Amino acid sequence: MLEFVVAFAVGLILLGILLKLMSLPFRLIRKFITNSVAGAVILWVVSLIGIPVKINIISALVAGIFGVPGVLAIIAYTYL
Repeated sequence: MLEFVVAFAVGLILLGILLKLMSLPFRLIRKFITNSVAGAVILWVVSLIGIPVKINIISALVAGIFGVPGVLAIIAYTYL
């Protein structure tokens, strides 16, 4: 009976570790998507101000990952 309890506990611990490792990529994907949407919104606001910025997936990712410096880099690239 003791072996069964130990095996069950070890199985639960291994399952918890496996689920923790699998949740990491999903958190990263969710973070990239959230940041990209935020970057697209920032670029849209900049576009409303009057600066002609094209909003696509690359510019949204750059603005989402790098924040304000990313938006400034996209604006600088627009004027090149």
